[in-house]
Amino acid sequence: MTKTLEKVETPDQLPDSTRVVIIGGGIVGVTAALALAERNIPVVLLDKGHIAGEQSSRNLGWIRKTNRHLHDVPLAQAADKLWAEMPSRVGRDVGYKQAGIMFLAKTEAQLEMHNSWLKSVESLSLDSRMVTPQEIDELAPGGKGNWLGGIYTPSDGNAEPSIAASAIANAAIEKGAVIVQQCAVRTLSTEGGKISGVVTEKGEIRCEQVLLAGGAWSRRFLGNLGISFPTLPLICSVLRTKPMEGPTNIAIGGPDFSFRKHQDGGYIITQRGKLDAPITLDHMLIGHKYLDQLRTQRSFLNVSMGSYFFKDLGLSRRWNGKSCTPFEKIRTNDPQFNADLNQQALNNLRQAWPIFEKAEIAEAWAGIIDVTPDSNPVIDHVKSIPGLTVATGFSGHGFGTGPAAGQLAADLISNMEPIIDPTPYRFERL
Repeated sequence: MTKTLEKVETPDQLPDSTRVVIIGGGIVGVTAALALAERNIPVVLLDKGHIAGEQSSRNLGWIRKTNRHLHDVPLAQAADKLWAEMPSRVGRDVGYKQAGIMFLAKTEAQLEMHNSWLKSVESLSLDSRMVTPQEIDELAPGGKGNWLGGIYTPSDGNAEPSIAASAIANAAIEKGAVIVQQCAVRTLSTEGGKISGVVTEKGEIRCEQVLLAGGAWSRRFLGNLGISFPTLPLICSVLRTKPMEGPTNIAIGGPDFSFRKHQDGGYIITQRGKLDAPITLDHMLIGHKYLDQLRTQRSFLNVSMGSYFFKDLGLSRRWNGKSCTPFEKIRTNDPQFNADLNQQALNNLRQAWPIFEKAEIAEAWAGIIDVTPDSNPVIDHVKSIPGLTVATGFSGHGFGTGPAAGQLAADLISNMEPIIDPTPYRFERL
């Protein structure tokens, strides 16, 4: 994980009861905890490891509307507003900057893809616009990429994953939420056909409702309850440079690299054209649901079968409240970064902007992305277990939309008017 992750200090003692338990201390979980605490609803958040230990601190920090599905843009728009308000809301810096995001095209097909997306969202009156090669040079000087054009959204931005979730968690605590780390939830308790509590490694806590915001672990947790939730893992490798001069503060995505300015003056860089796709048993069980994605995105996947397969295979899929669970065996999922992909990204970026020849790598890491068959999350009640709500399966988009997703989950739990129409995120569609 990134060396700069800010840790959150929390008590070890588990309360006897509360109204809502949240499972998972990523950006969605902590934002939901904050929203519930602000409404004076008793809430306890439990994390098997530590706050933002997995993908919520390992992502690129982008906050974007660009290239999202039409029905997914309202959640991103709501998140824009919440991110802008977050520093004053939590009384801390979260690294938020509305610096803009620009995607570049080398081929006519790539350019047409951006143009088609722009036409698809015309009804939403976004500030996204196509840009010419000359405008790209003006927005990001010193480039040698010979771009045909691109798409630019000035109102997109970024925040810092290493501090954002931690800041939100601390604010939630100050407003009454209880957070307990190093406390894995093993299973749920039910009475009369509905949730009555959660069983943890430290004992049981009584509650009326549970929000599962467990990221890549959610499929395994739900599977133990007899609920099939389709997600497959992808691994994104990332590097951060030491502070350096660069071409722009705008975050830029090329076909085979992306970069954005980090708060310390360096750059966050990744190979945008390739993700590691380790084969698991789940590929054999639910892989057929991903055939459409595979047909269109196979070139982006570095498919392999190796140690990840056997490590995953060795983790239990069924247990009870007295058993040691996979969540206790792996407190923090910390995959090895792919040095080759990181070097490819840096090499490709250097060809496009030669100033990155001066880049020195400060650190590198990787994170696991939980991908659904349609690349959209589920934020919904689970009808088969009254009292259970899920907010998971964000497919690499969770950080940017996290504040709105967490608030939407809190709205559903507290029976308040939802921040946006939750219909696109229904469980039943999967």
